[in-house]
Amino acid sequence: MPNSQISIYTQKEQGEQWLRRYRGCLPIFACVLGFTETGLIPGISAAGRTPEDRKYTACADAEFLYYGPEHKAQYPLPPLAAGASPVLISRAVFESLKIPIHLFNAGLPQPPAVPVIDLGGAPAKCLSGGAAMEITTVHHLFEQGLLWGERLAANIQQGYLIVGECVVGGTTTALAILTGLGIDAAGKVNSSHPVCNHAQKWALVQAGLEKMKGSREQGRQGEQGEIFQSQIQNFVDPLQLVAAVGDPMQVVVAGMAIAASRSCGVMLAGGTQMLAVYALMSAIAQAYALSWQPEAVVVGTTRWVAEDPTGATVDLALNLGKSSLTPSGKTPPLLATHLSFADSRYPQLRAYEQGFVKEGMGAGAACIAAHLSQDWQQHQLLTAIEAQLERLSTGSH
Repeated sequence: MPNSQISIYTQKEQGEQWLRRYRGCLPIFACVLGFTETGLIPGISAAGRTPEDRKYTACADAEFLYYGPEHKAQYPLPPLAAGASPVLISRAVFESLKIPIHLFNAGLPQPPAVPVIDLGGAPAKCLSGGAAMEITTVHHLFEQGLLWGERLAANIQQGYLIVGECVVGGTTTALAILTGLGIDAAGKVNSSHPVCNHAQKWALVQAGLEKMKGSREQGRQGEQGEIFQSQIQNFVDPLQLVAAVGDPMQVVVAGMAIAASRSCGVMLAGGTQMLAVYALMSAIAQAYALSWQPEAVVVGTTRWVAEDPTGATVDLALNLGKSSLTPSGKTPPLLATHLSFADSRYPQLRAYEQGFVKEGMGAGAACIAAHLSQDWQQHQLLTAIEAQLERLSTGSH
């Protein structure tokens, strides 16, 4: 059956079942905004040309998603070295299909200029220090995620919940979480760069996990001179792992998706970051004996992520099923929209085909939702997205 506009890369049968179940249904969209100081490191991310720009990327994307291109933005979309923000894609679909949007602030340096649900989190410090967040904040954010997942799902009769994110530097914190959970992820994650900066990410992750290990060792000294176990995963609590090397979005989305999966379908909107969240969900559910429905959860992204020649997204998704820490989770179905900008009249959109930008703000999942509910094809998506860009360029003169 699958719609020719959607590819299923892993767990084909489960993915097809999910798509059949939600064909013709409209989703609701929750977008969780967060921040990590990891995103300020020069060269770490292309989501904003300078570190200063990147401080405001999530606020700018949220404002555009909520109000659209005509609104005079307090936080205008940041300039990118090439390409245009993926929020143009999400906005085009959600506006056309009138999909309800709920924005959550999990921890930003400044409040966004949009109606947002503040979860009482805080921005994360750079993960390389091994002490990104207070454990009390992580527990609080996880509880908030569970609460809002249940609340949002309670309003869904037939449809499903899409959960998206905006965290600049988030693929690096994702790599840290995956590695900390014993999943082979080095060299497999994506980035907003045309060629992924794997070495830079890996050096930061190794530094952060070593620091975390070091502070653990100190706490354990004196226990009959116990030999330290080199494998982090032997003793790590997934929420403590997030506190050490994660970002505030991850644990909120994990809580939301665990709770929502009990009563409706969930599409985690993104690539590397949502695969890390899925692994986290499995590990948390196991560590804290929480019930969830893995078969209700899929990961939805763009072709640019799923087929990124400088990452290995499909391999990464398959590796999720191989970790001893996430046996309940198996491998999630990885879906992607076929959206192409090869024929766009805008160079900012054609840049996606060169590997600049790839995904964010639920862009891939939005396109999958348009295919599923309205049977939108490539030309309808492209027309709607180009119209957003046209309105933005006329509005800003």
